[in-house]
Amino acid sequence: MLLLLFIAVAGCSSSSGPAPVTTLELRENFYQQRNRGTLNTSSYTVQRGDTLYSIAFRAGKDVRELAGINGIANPYTIYPGQVIRFSGKAKPVARKPVKPAVVAKQNTNKNNSSQAKSNSSVKPTKPVAPQNQKGYVQTTPAKNNKTAHSTLNRDLVQWQWPVKGKIISGFSHQQQGNKGIDVAGREGDRVNAAASGQVVYAGNALRGYGNLIIIKHNDDYLSAYAHNRKLLVAEKQMVTAGQQVAELGSTDATDPRLHFEIRFRGSSVDPLKYLPK
Repeated sequence: MLLLLFIAVAGCSSSSGPAPVTTLELRENFYQQRNRGTLNTSSYTVQRGDTLYSIAFRAGKDVRELAGINGIANPYTIYPGQVIRFSGKAKPVARKPVKPAVVAKQNTNKNNSSQAKSNSSVKPTKPVAPQNQKGYVQTTPAKNNKTAHSTLNRDLVQWQWPVKGKIISGFSHQQQGNKGIDVAGREGDRVNAAASGQVVYAGNALRGYGNLIIIKHNDDYLSAYAHNRKLLVAEKQMVTAGQQVAELGSTDATDPRLHFEIRFRGSSVDPLKYLPK
């Protein structure tokens, strides 16, 4: 009798503890954290370190559509404090940075020369980031520009696996689901470019993605590589398929993994439909 009473009391005390967290709950919380970094508003104010590609990525938009709506010309220079709209009619493309308005009106007298000299000293607002910092701003012609142009405009992208390992999470079509695939690995494993292209983002400003690389392959396709331990490429750098671009890690993740996405015209697509079997 006493034994039965002890077992009953023990059962009651054990049930009063915190409920165990299931693997499914951990996975859902993980995706929610990543999806909280998405932009679901009507506009966004540019922060230092942003690029138009990273903003388009977060908003699930085609960068060309976003550039058209906001009148931004290639190579998509943006500035801190600039407001990026996500919908509306296309604006005329601004080819040059807008300088602050000069209040004083030029006179037609002998003071013209000094007036012009004063106006010429007004400098345009600095870009999002200084040279060699985050910000997709090309101020000088890139080397091998002809090769880069021809590579990025091929219609057909030859895909290959960016990392070797077991898929621990697949693609989901649900709004708050996984927008790519997650592949398990070890800290420091190679992360390779899944196809040739140009790095348009390399940083850690996107919440839930950790150290992230985004590569543009042509006018339609981008690929993304998240949670890296170390980034080995820089923005505007051309990469070839199979080239190591990062070391696998666990930044903003629960364990070492590569989160890999493919975007077609801004929308997430299932990478398994593109990667070789």
